[in-house]
Amino acid sequence: MSFIFSTHRLHPDAEAMLKAASDLRVASAPDPETLLREGEGAEIVIVRAPIPPAFFGNVPALRAVVRHGAGLDMIPYDAATAAGVLIANVPAVNAPTVAEHVFMVTLALLRQFRPMDRDLRNMGWSTGRAHSDRALDLAGRIMGVIGMGNVGKAVFRIAKYGFQLEIVANSRSPESLPDGVRFLSVDDLVSTADIVVLCCPLTPKTTGLLSRERIARMKPGAILVNVSRGPVVDDAALIEALERGRIGGAALDVFSTQPLPPEHPYFRQDNVIVTPHLAGISEESMMRMGKGAAAEAIRVMEGGLPVNLRNPEVVEHYRRRFPG
Repeated sequence: MSFIFSTHRLHPDAEAMLKAASDLRVASAPDPETLLREGEGAEIVIVRAPIPPAFFGNVPALRAVVRHGAGLDMIPYDAATAAGVLIANVPAVNAPTVAEHVFMVTLALLRQFRPMDRDLRNMGWSTGRAHSDRALDLAGRIMGVIGMGNVGKAVFRIAKYGFQLEIVANSRSPESLPDGVRFLSVDDLVSTADIVVLCCPLTPKTTGLLSRERIARMKPGAILVNVSRGPVVDDAALIEALERGRIGGAALDVFSTQPLPPEHPYFRQDNVIVTPHLAGISEESMMRMGKGAAAEAIRVMEGGLPVNLRNPEVVEHYRRRFPG
């Protein structure tokens, strides 16, 4: 009997959609061994955890893997495509949520929220209030956005129309930049911006993009916000720059190793805000992502192709596997 397999629980509305269409099974744990064992025989897989390439070794029933979200780095693209499996995602739906997060953490860093809140609670009113001597306004600053996809554009809209900031950007498609954005090379962007926001996907070209040399180019006092992927940043170089006070701070939602070890240096620094890969998660975004993923799964089960098909070169192979 065919079934839909999800690596995690989904929003109740999404689960209701899937249960009405098929048997829905949710992994008991998201580790590779459990996914391989419990996902065997699935017709559709909804992905919120990394899928091992071995998952696609012998999959006569598997039609599609659907990413619950936008980033495809959790899906082994080549292995899935070689097996004749469709890859789909749900782009854009969590972009406003991620953009709101960017401004929440940016303002928290500029206004010294983390040390202020800690010292207010532990040492009293005057000690907490003293942190305002180092607080900074967001207005009048330059924001540099690396990656001008759905998230980058959502950040741009808030930055320009909400805070009237000057925005510079780097993108794989400079011609697609919105009006009001100035294109810069990555090297020029990091040396120009007061706030550097990483919104780019993880690819071979973006791995290590924010290198030691580029971190050294950042303005003294500049802030880094990473809502992209951890490997985009040279961690050792960033830690050194933060510890030496070379830059003003960092707000990091993603890491090369997740979960982040509790003894990690990022946790020791007042000028770092750490969040556990939740920038795109809210009640509303989880509903949008879940229902979007469910709609793609149902569309494939009913014989169609995903609206957001990400490996169109697989279609001929897929049609041979599932004729008619």
